[in-house]
Amino acid sequence: MLSRDNLFFGSIFILMTTVFMVWGFNYLENNHTLFILATLFGVFMAFNIGGNDVANSFGTSVGAKTLTVKQALMIAAIFELGGAMLAGSAVTDTIRKGIVDISQMDFNPMLFVFVMMGSLLSAGTWLLFASKKGYPVSTTHAIIGGILGGSIALGYVTMGEGESVFGLVHWDQITKIAISWVVSPILGGMASYGIYWYLKKYILDYNDRVQAHIDVLKSQLATLHEAHDDATATNDEKERYTMQIATITALKKKSNAFYALRTHAPIAAAFGTAMIAGMLLFKGLKHANIGLNDVQIYTLLALMSTLMYGVVYAIVKVMHKDTPHKATMRVFSMLQVLTASSFAFSHGANDIANAIGPFAAIIDILATGNINTDAPVPIIAMATFGVALVAGLWFIGKEVIDTVGSRITEIFPVTGFAAELGATLVILLATKMGIPVSSTHILVGAVIGIGMLNRNANWALMRPIALAWVITLPAAAAMAAIFFFLLKIIFGY
Repeated sequence: MLSRDNLFFGSIFILMTTVFMVWGFNYLENNHTLFILATLFGVFMAFNIGGNDVANSFGTSVGAKTLTVKQALMIAAIFELGGAMLAGSAVTDTIRKGIVDISQMDFNPMLFVFVMMGSLLSAGTWLLFASKKGYPVSTTHAIIGGILGGSIALGYVTMGEGESVFGLVHWDQITKIAISWVVSPILGGMASYGIYWYLKKYILDYNDRVQAHIDVLKSQLATLHEAHDDATATNDEKERYTMQIATITALKKKSNAFYALRTHAPIAAAFGTAMIAGMLLFKGLKHANIGLNDVQIYTLLALMSTLMYGVVYAIVKVMHKDTPHKATMRVFSMLQVLTASSFAFSHGANDIANAIGPFAAIIDILATGNINTDAPVPIIAMATFGVALVAGLWFIGKEVIDTVGSRITEIFPVTGFAAELGATLVILLATKMGIPVSSTHILVGAVIGIGMLNRNANWALMRPIALAWVITLPAAAAMAAIFFFLLKIIFGY
């Protein structure tokens, strides 16, 4: 029996897709059958991006029990849709370029529609398989593989005898992707390892020492109170016990249990704010034309970091009723919600292109009959695909969330914050330096970095995950080529 939540989210998903199809019938004069099929393929791809990539982004927060799956869904709905609507449309043309030079081919533009439809269906199919297995993989690599396979198939049927489409493939881009399989997780692991080492050494280990000291004092107090209340104790002994109780009580109060949290948590929060805001401004909103130069952006980052430092310091000051451990978990739970939200916004602004980019090319060709340099993205398409992302997270994201949140290593608020912040740092630096990396591989590597420091990483699970990373591109390419030929035959081109 379907739950009320499943019916609610499923109904919104189906309703939004139906409304978009009705819009498409009015937008296009003909080719309605291809439009319906392309919409189903595109929504299918977006749905599976949500089930794998978005689930991967929220895995650490859910695994740390900072958020429930339903709360993660609510945050994803707001920030994924916000990122897609505010900043996503301008990046959708980039996914269609730089893989194969199709300008040297002479073909009917409708064949390019089949390339893009095949790439959406193949990438979505591979992501569905990976999600059901609980393997977090790169959706960008999946769609690039799909476009590569479809374009090679297109070249095979359009180029003359003796010519090879493989010469038109930009192998330097493929090489960069292959390098990122290794570089991305290593960088993510190094960053999270360093951040968590700092937090563990200067906050968690200090908390453990203080708590052990407090426990000893409590034991001494209990013993003294018992001796003080002993009926056989003389007045001199009771007076001595009273003085000792007062001394130990004063030592307990002066143990400064929150020194580490009060000193280092605001620093971590300020640094995290700078990285998160930097990723949003340099990556998430880089196409939104916000009109700020680099000096203004860095000034804004400094102001936001300073504000966050003060806020976290003030929060810690009023947590004196909690134990140091409980206060630490509460502070980093709040910070982890911040990192998860920023990840969702940046993901919506960028990786929505993996579904909407090929679809925008399809609908533009269906409307104009030509392959144009830039394809406009209707706002209703962005909204529909954004809803599909959220639906995918809800319906098929639990396996990937479980993998990232608990199966690779044990996650709690401090380690989850370290992993997300480490991944954010690497993504920001890679964006500024122009290094192609996979956010999925970075975050998984960051989780492994935590497991390495705690010596509880599940290396056995990483073997099939790493294999899935390597297989993603060729598997999507092979399926896309097959789908291209099937579509070509079915529609008689």
